Amino acid sequence: MPRKLKTFTTSIGFFDLAIAAPSMKAALEAWGSNQNLFHQGLAEETDDPEIVEATIAHPGVVLRRAVGTKGAFKETAELPKNLPASAPRREAKKKAKPAKKLKPPRNADPKAQKAAVIQFEKEKAKREKQREKEEAERRKEEAAEARDEERRQRAVEKAEAIRDRARERHEEKLAALQKERDKLDDQIEAEKNRWEDEESDLAEKIREARK
Repeated sequence: MPRKLKTFTTSIGFFDLAIAAPSMKAALEAWGSNQNLFHQGLAEETDDPEIVEATIAHPGVVLRRAVGTKGAFKETAELPKNLPASAPRREAKKKAKPAKKLKPPRNADPKAQKAAVIQFEKEKAKREKQREKEEAERRKEEAAEARDEERRQRAVEKAEAIRDRARERHEEKLAALQKERDKLDDQIEAEKNRWEDEESDLAEKIREARK
């Protein structure tokens, strides 16, 4: 037998939130909270007839209103007119007094409750499908980024390989030129030595001719 829906409220950011859900856990999941706001005193079950009526009319849908206002909860709500510098925080309620017993909602008709539970499950499935879609898109984006990074890495490696080959050719050419230079230096040194010997012989002949 499906569990009856209850109305839960909390405040997150600049909005009060309300939802009709079968449990606190389901409400937290719908709000996208990873913390137990009920345990912290930041969320509660309410029997406010207007809030109950609004949430039961849209079971499983997170309704909003600007925080600090008393307007009706809707699927979309405007930000507070006087926006504070930082998001207001809902103060945890003191637990000194025992929780009062909540009144049953005005539409406690079994058929209406059953229809509301069915609608809640549809909204829950819709949220899960949306989360799966967002997760698939996130994985797709991450895969695309990984491919781009891999392409960049391959391009860098290719450029580095080209640079390394060019450096090898440069060093080989320098080595060949240095070898030629050493050979020329040897030839120059040999020519200097040959000339010194020849010049010495010619100078000796010149001296002998002058005698």
